[in-house]
Parts: sequence; C-alpha cells; structure tokens
Amino acid sequence: MTIAVLIIALIPALMCIVIALGKGDWLIAGYNTSSKEEKEKVNIKRLRLLTSFFLLLSCAFVILLPYTAQKKTLEYLMIAGFFSALVVFLILANTWCKKK
Repeated sequence: MTIAVLIIALIPALMCIVIALGKGDWLIAGYNTSSKEEKEKVNIKRLRLLTSFFLLLSCAFVILLPYTAQKKTLEYLMIAGFFSALVVFLILANTWCKKK
C-alpha cells in the first residue's frame, strides 16, 4: 500500500472524528447551508452518526481498493458496493435523520 492511499484515507478518517465529536457540522454538505428553520427539522445526532459511519466506510473502500486492482470483477463489486452504500446513506439521511 502506498503512502498516497494512506493519506487519501486519512482525510475522511479525520473528518469522521471531527463530525462524531460534534465539532464539524459545517462539514456536512447541505446541513451547513440550510436555514435555521430547515436545521430544526433535522435530528443532528443521527445525521452526525450516519455521516461518520459513511466516512469510515469510505476509508475502508479507499484502503481496500488497491488490493482489488488485479481482479477486475472484485474491483467492480467494490465500486458497486460503494455506490450502493451511498444510495442507502442518502435515503437514510432524508428519512431516518428527520425529526418527526
């Protein structure tokens, strides 16, 4: 594994820590630009948890992807898995993270 892969994986890992500690709400796209009324409709603790989890998942994909380069089928499955996780993240962010 190269140093570049580790550096690229380190960025979302650091963002994950900052968001999980509640200090990085400004890093969450869409939430940081929404109005005060829209922010009141969001359960920020759930959004932080979901965003942190997705960032950790992103780190895992970045670290594991170079190992799949020799087997194209596995590489395609990893990419498809990442985009599937992204779709699930977007659905949960718009349903589970809303206040009732």
